Amino acid sequence: MPPRERETTKLSPRLSVPDAGAALAFYKAAFGAVDIEHNTDDSGTLQVAQLWIGAADFWVQTDPDSVPDPAHGGSIRMILSVDDPDTVFGRAVAAGATVVNAIYEGHGWRIGRIADPFGHHWEIGRPL
Repeated sequence: MPPRERETTKLSPRLSVPDAGAALAFYKAAFGAVDIEHNTDDSGTLQVAQLWIGAADFWVQTDPDSVPDPAHGGSIRMILSVDDPDTVFGRAVAAGATVVNAIYEGHGWRIGRIADPFGHHWEIGRPL
């Protein structure tokens, strides 16, 4: 049986955060994210935003019940593959992220892990 072509499928995670406006500001400063769509409530408070980092997109949504846990993270870990992980990692830390694992080389990657101010863990790296 010949191999079939891959379907075009996209998975866009949605991160629950206590304050989508603060998250938007952090992801812009840390990763150079671009806000491509957002919705506010009647008072003008950001409720949900779709962001791009390069060709990847994800969403953030205000959820007052979302409790940050930078030490342990959640059940999902984001992996951000970039050309220059050292620069992006440093920019994330400067923007307020906490270092979980410093950048290192192993398992075919140059990679490190940070916790964002909202408790989500991000591995930032590139294949070697």
